[in-house]
Amino acid sequence: MVSSTHEAMHRIFQKDPALLTRALQQVLGVAFPEPRDFAGMNIDLTEIEPVERRVDTLLRAETDEGPYLLVVEAQRQKDDRKRGSWPYYLTYLHEKYRCEPVLIVTTQCSATARWAAEPIHLGVPGSPSLTVRPLVLGPDNVPVIADAREAARDVPLAVLSAMTHGRGSKAAAILESLATALKTIDADSAAAFAQFVDSCLDDPQVKHMWRDLMTAMQYFWRHPLAEQVREEGREQGRAQAKAEMILRILEWRGIPVPEDVRERVEACTDLEQLELWAQRAVHAADAAELFVDG
Repeated sequence: MVSSTHEAMHRIFQKDPALLTRALQQVLGVAFPEPRDFAGMNIDLTEIEPVERRVDTLLRAETDEGPYLLVVEAQRQKDDRKRGSWPYYLTYLHEKYRCEPVLIVTTQCSATARWAAEPIHLGVPGSPSLTVRPLVLGPDNVPVIADAREAARDVPLAVLSAMTHGRGSKAAAILESLATALKTIDADSAAAFAQFVDSCLDDPQVKHMWRDLMTAMQYFWRHPLAEQVREEGREQGRAQAKAEMILRILEWRGIPVPEDVRERVEACTDLEQLELWAQRAVHAADAAELFVDG
């Protein structure tokens, strides 16, 4: 189970390595050759026992132009120690594997993205012996995907969008679109992607909304997060929890909830009826649309 934003921001590329090259090509405009195959590699770069160095994710991409090593580092904040670690990673990998390393940094923070993108110069000022230019994926260049059809066209990219932009005024539209798009892929992949997103949502209200959406869309896959959500529902009382979820979805989507609608939802104890209303709440333009068919 993914337990942190840091893990999710690099493990998504272990789940779908092709997303990484699409991000390089489409988001960063890097003319990266199309890989024929990917292989996960040992992330341990330790040479001497007391000095332990590990990258977050390391993938080998086989292309017609030769192999590349894709080094993914997730950053939540500035860390000046990386200005020494990243050049070490690249030179060590190049020396060990004799193929080109590519450093990609992922972050949810614009300030951290700007810091990470600054070239690292080692040597004499103005005439460096080594320059490292990290490629950065962050909120200023990862696209905001808030349309369900667009999300369905590239679900992993939509997941990265939600992980990067899952906060603020756009969160509801992004998460609703992704929740719908996840229905178009296999359940195991959807469960993993849902957990990546859950791990990256720092705002408790936004996280609660995401879990409500998964519940409303019946995203109860074989995954620890699904069991956690189910257990929360048992503790609160299934009908009561479902009613609260419906009202929260409407409120998060900016749809006014009249008192008569609130009372009708809260008074209902029919789980099947509540499930139907929950599904309608995800798309309704008006709270009264919950009861269109009765």
